[in-house]
Amino acid sequence: MALSIDLSGKRALITGVTSGLGAGIARVFTEAGCDVIGCGRRSSEDPAAQRFVEHATAWGRKAIYIQSDVTVSTDIESLVMAASKAFDGLDILVSNAGINVFKGVDGCTEKDWDYNDALNLRGHWLLMKQAKFLLEQGANPVALIMTSNHAYATMPGCFPYNVAKAGLVALVQSLALEWAPRCRVVGIAPGYIETEATAPWFDSFPDPQAERRRVESIHPVGRIGSVEEVGGLCAFLASPHAGFITGNTILMDGGRSALMEDRSFGVG
Repeated sequence: MALSIDLSGKRALITGVTSGLGAGIARVFTEAGCDVIGCGRRSSEDPAAQRFVEHATAWGRKAIYIQSDVTVSTDIESLVMAASKAFDGLDILVSNAGINVFKGVDGCTEKDWDYNDALNLRGHWLLMKQAKFLLEQGANPVALIMTSNHAYATMPGCFPYNVAKAGLVALVQSLALEWAPRCRVVGIAPGYIETEATAPWFDSFPDPQAERRRVESIHPVGRIGSVEEVGGLCAFLASPHAGFITGNTILMDGGRSALMEDRSFGVG
């Protein structure tokens, strides 16, 4: 029998579904049969928010979009209440919303620190606390938290983002221990993933294609990752196949972290 991931009948809440990883995760989940309530800072009239709903509808799934800012505790409360009204419970929670806050140690202000903490660390914790009662009503519930490979190794100038992402690794551990055995909690730490922001970043270099080839060459797999691959991992972790996985964060970086020092693998 072929191995398949079937999330039919499952109910998920995913934050940050209008772009990047969140949008990709939402697409994979709906294609696997899951109903989804998603949020983002954009209004429900925004094309990206409408694409989220339309894609799920095309697959015969229920999708609800809520405009919400996870740095605001009252927005998180409203989001969870909307999920409660829509689904009466959650089987899957994907706390994904976040933004790179790259300031450097000396360049980071208290305002930068507070914003980074609110978005990339505190918001995840508050969402988990608020949504716990919904997960308790789910079937074999799982909470997934999106951290980053910056939690393990970073680069100059990426402070304080890396600090928050390292904190999420510890949050995953604490939640998994304190919510066991009722709910599994797993972290995902993606590396370089192709999103809407990738092309503009490469375009900022004098030779965008040369820079892309350079970045690809320092990954043992010879390329950067896709949002669909991140979504696929999330779907697997939310399925019964991953029932023995909890309390740890899975590094998904194309082998980048295995390198002792940068080298080319002959890509391009």
